[in-house]
Amino acid sequence: MTTEQPGGVVPAPREALVEAVFGARADLAARYVEILATAGVERGLIGPRETERLWERHVFNSAAVAGLVPQDAGVVDVGSGAGLPGIPVALARPDLHVTLLEPLLRRATFLTETVTALGLDDRVTVVRGRAEDHDTTYDAVLSRALAPLPRLLGWCLPLTARAGVVLALKGRSAEDEVAQETRALARQHLVADVLSVRASEESEPTTVVRVCRA
Repeated sequence: MTTEQPGGVVPAPREALVEAVFGARADLAARYVEILATAGVERGLIGPRETERLWERHVFNSAAVAGLVPQDAGVVDVGSGAGLPGIPVALARPDLHVTLLEPLLRRATFLTETVTALGLDDRVTVVRGRAEDHDTTYDAVLSRALAPLPRLLGWCLPLTARAGVVLALKGRSAEDEVAQETRALARQHLVADVLSVRASEESEPTTVVRVCRA
């Protein structure tokens, strides 16, 4: 399995690995990577140097959070950008209804075109807007490398249903961020865990900060 792109070919992992993560939607995942490597790069949503790392660094990294989302949940991806993590999560979990929330017009346009190209219109919705102005609540609120934890929670918590969860894909700073916010989280009656999850046993781990109400 390979994915064509303007400068050559994006190497893909073994088909068995893609199928382990995306099941019957493995071909759609490959099509999504192709879109990221072409239109995503051309429109400035993906850096040209990222094309060789799309599967592991972006798609599998995003799909890893899918296992933390409740069954049949309503999900919103805040600041979705190129559709990460929302589209990989939707592909990995066909039971979910996913909203891609993105304030910038060019990104929202890209997302709408991509969702249509992948045939996900029936359960993936693109909304152009800011989190602060969005008035719907969800079972799970996702974000990926969006902002430091305090600002992120300011955007995401109002979108979270009473029993819902915020799932923030973070980097190496996750432990430090949570430690620094211990008192602030306690005052808001919030519980935060730092988790290491994988899309499959063979993929790289993703660090996720999970926040829910106590």
